[in-house]
Amino acid sequence: MERRQSCRWLAAFGLSTCLAGPAVAEPAIEVFTTAGQPAVNVPSGVAVIELDAPGRLDAELSQDLPADPEVAEAMMREHMATSEWQETADRYADSYLGLARAWQLGVEKVPAVVIDDRYVIYGQPDVAEALREAEQIVGQEGRR
Repeated sequence: MERRQSCRWLAAFGLSTCLAGPAVAEPAIEVFTTAGQPAVNVPSGVAVIELDAPGRLDAELSQDLPADPEVAEAMMREHMATSEWQETADRYADSYLGLARAWQLGVEKVPAVVIDDRYVIYGQPDVAEALREAEQIVGQEGRR
């Protein structure tokens, strides 16, 4: 790992000294999980993306639809003509953007805490703890 990137990342966690120069912006942190595995101790401003959100939204929308496809389609068209539909469409868009982001980053399982599009801690739902683990790993890499 490049020393400058290690320094920037470590500086964001309060480490005041670094040989590579002054500290810069905090790391970008994204959390990928599902509704059944909620993330805890999430710092403010950190994106939490539930990868099962599109499926849950599908189930929510189809919950009260009749079995007859023509009647169901008519009901959905009526629902889509309401002012509330834009909020639903926005939820769909956000949920699919989250899925695309996970795919883009190569997230393999959840929970996953991704730091600066580069580092990932899998299996830790406590985001604060995942960040501590990442700080230790990056610190060990910097000493090599």
